[in-house]
Amino acid sequence: MLKKRFMSWESLLLHDLKRDWIKILIWVIGLGAFSAGFVPAFVEITKGQGLIGMYEVLQNPAMMSIVGPTPIDVATYYTIGAFYSHTMLLFSSLIAMIMSALHIVGRTRKEEDSGLLELVRSFEIGRQANSLAAIKEMVVINILLAIFTSGLLYSFDADTITMEGSLLFGISIGMAGIIGGALALVLSQIMSSSSSAIGSSLGIIGLLYIIRAGTDISNVDLSMINPLGWTYLTYPFTENNWIPLLYAAIFSIVLVIIAFALEGGRDMGAGYLPERQGRANAKKSLLSVSGLFIRINRGTIIAWLIGYSILGISYGAVYGDMEAFIKNNELAQLMFTQSGVSLEISFTSTIMLVMMGLVCIIPIVIINKLFAVEINSYITQLQATRVTRGRLYWTNIVLATVVGLTGIIVSAASLGATALYVMSDNTTMEMVDFLTSGFNSIPVVLFYVALAALVLGWVPRLGKLVYVYFTYSFFLSYFSGIIDLPDWVLKTAINSWIPMMPMEDFDLSIFITITAISLIMIIVGYLGYNNRDMVEGA
Repeated sequence: MLKKRFMSWESLLLHDLKRDWIKILIWVIGLGAFSAGFVPAFVEITKGQGLIGMYEVLQNPAMMSIVGPTPIDVATYYTIGAFYSHTMLLFSSLIAMIMSALHIVGRTRKEEDSGLLELVRSFEIGRQANSLAAIKEMVVINILLAIFTSGLLYSFDADTITMEGSLLFGISIGMAGIIGGALALVLSQIMSSSSSAIGSSLGIIGLLYIIRAGTDISNVDLSMINPLGWTYLTYPFTENNWIPLLYAAIFSIVLVIIAFALEGGRDMGAGYLPERQGRANAKKSLLSVSGLFIRINRGTIIAWLIGYSILGISYGAVYGDMEAFIKNNELAQLMFTQSGVSLEISFTSTIMLVMMGLVCIIPIVIINKLFAVEINSYITQLQATRVTRGRLYWTNIVLATVVGLTGIIVSAASLGATALYVMSDNTTMEMVDFLTSGFNSIPVVLFYVALAALVLGWVPRLGKLVYVYFTYSFFLSYFSGIIDLPDWVLKTAINSWIPMMPMEDFDLSIFITITAISLIMIIVGYLGYNNRDMVEGA
């Protein structure tokens, strides 16, 4: 009976690997490079007394709630390896969990909702063969990720980056991915749809991160109860504790067994949690295009705005310890200090560059969502009414712009309020300095709105390339102080055109020019969107 349930899973696994090999390659190399590729930069940062400065900064409770704890008690014992695993392992593990969870839901419940799995089961395929193939593919991907990450990390031959520590670092990230995938497989059986499975999976992963933030500060031993804690509390390059990985493996196996038991007892397309009964009549807000778009993007908007406020508070808390971080560190001085201005003003200019760069992401997400609902035929009925393409387009553009401006205010206000509270009376800065620095970034936000709109109008399938340019522009402008590049190369990054306030003066001509160019691009994007063929159901 059991064999019949999983019959031909090998064929499905082989098919999945053939279908996903490009995705797997990007996944492994991309996340592996992110997890292990910053060793040279960390070596530069830690020159001189940099390690001691970073240790002091990361002992701040606000920073500990973000990156996690370290077993090192004395700053002089804080090595490059300890620093790297301290700051990179938790985030890398978190990303691995999210990617695996999305992959599992996409290969199981989403295919079930779309009817594809029903077609597959019409052949001589076991009822649960697809889930077994999906979970095995996910394990294979995370094993490859662990191997690539460990090898890349050790290849830099940096001081205290040992072979054992590198293996533990890579395997911890891979195991985090396996936990995320197993969790998503369980929720794919419980929830009533793929979208709710994704939402609940990401919600639980986020909750695990928030819970560990509290326990890491109050009592780190309690973090060992948290499945996420079994990844970063392995402490590579210091304690090299392999025991948490055993807990993680057992936990994942139990989750998978539960998932298969749940799947065996439910009908296809159904979940154990019933769908919530909808309203007999729609809210008045949903009777308008703007209300519909706000509803579609509501969760994304709220999550990003909360993230901006948390990031602002976290960065603001660093102001009390930033002198210890920057002092006697040549690279940090190049990035965060400028002659003729105070340390806090120079630091604010760089931090605002980071935060305003992140604010540009949410407008891109919102504009790309219009193409996503177009592909899924969600707006077909709207187009059959008197609702014009122009109304859809401009409503989306206005929403993206308003959310971007709101993100600027939330980020600048949270950073400023926290920084001023931490510095108390030991600064000449005021809240207006932070708010005007945010206002200065409005043209950059508008530019990314315009760029995403231009792509939406003419080549919507290339919408992801906007993120590529964003990444390029962000890193080029952020590291411009330590990378000796020609001025014309730096000017290819839109962020580099904007003066770094409050360190530099506001430039009205640049503000107006970039804003005008953005508006023209938005209009050109509208012309393309209004005249191109729709790609519904493609």
